[in-house]
Amino acid sequence: MTLTGGCLCGAVRFEIKGHLSDAHACHCSLCRRQSGHYAVASDAARADFVLTEDRGLAWYRSSDFAKRGFCRECGSVLFWDDGGEAVSINLGSLEETGGVTVTKHIFVDEKGDYYELTDGLPQFAGYDQPLGS
Repeated sequence: MTLTGGCLCGAVRFEIKGHLSDAHACHCSLCRRQSGHYAVASDAARADFVLTEDRGLAWYRSSDFAKRGFCRECGSVLFWDDGGEAVSINLGSLEETGGVTVTKHIFVDEKGDYYELTDGLPQFAGYDQPLGS
């Protein structure tokens, strides 16, 4: 399976030659500030991820352990990368997701006060710490 995606203007394009992980909705303050709401992303193995156009790609180091990829021309938010074995891909940047669905909400302890989560999916205070733990 090959999935394709990119930014709004086409200055960043990529392919994923493999499967994506289950998706998560991240409600951390950094994702909310960068995207304007919360971010929905899935991980692709680094070996399966290929940039086919990168003239607009820029990276912002948002923390000591990760950077965020975006298009410097149109502003599209695309990637989150901690240097590990996978690259996190914002699902809105894909033409098709290969059937990936959101399976959990993370960093719910930082979510905005202007919306509620009512879909019944598991909610975590951090990345993998259940709420109330």
